[in-house]
Amino acid sequence: MARTESNEFKNGTKAPDFTLLNTIDDKKYSLQDLKGEKGTVIMFICNHCPFVLHVNAELVKMANEYQQKGINFIAISANDVENYPQDAPYLMKQLAKNESYPFPYLYDETQEVAKAYDAACTPDFYAFDANLKVIYHGQLDDSRPGNGKPVTGIDLRNALENLLENKDVLENQKPSVGCGIKWK
Repeated sequence: MARTESNEFKNGTKAPDFTLLNTIDDKKYSLQDLKGEKGTVIMFICNHCPFVLHVNAELVKMANEYQQKGINFIAISANDVENYPQDAPYLMKQLAKNESYPFPYLYDETQEVAKAYDAACTPDFYAFDANLKVIYHGQLDDSRPGNGKPVTGIDLRNALENLLENKDVLENQKPSVGCGIKWK
């Protein structure tokens, strides 16, 4: 399991726009279609990464909780499906159904969106305010497969709570760690 850290994405940076296929309903959506009233979490994930599989249940739990508070969640997979067929769109749809994803699971076939966000790993988390300016880019929490720490989502949760309470952006933002995105 190779470990890749997320790249820096400076606070205040505007979210690059996109329109991608949602593998769950086979329709295309733009960021404007999917953004939340109070904020938006964009997650680069994939089907097979052990780091993503480790946190899937918490992602579902958090999305169900925060979407009720006006923060929408969006998942994007940008992996090269030719060399990693387990990440193909039809399997993304199946995983989303099996995991009961309450958020769209978009397919970035050209990898242009992942490049625009300078995404490096799966999972890679970005939280944006109502104006789509980044307020957090970092890890979900300190849990990793096999390290014995519980999956709580505390780092991302703290960022979202600060956003909802109009508090300052978190100063300490640890990079996410996961599998490297499978580039073409």
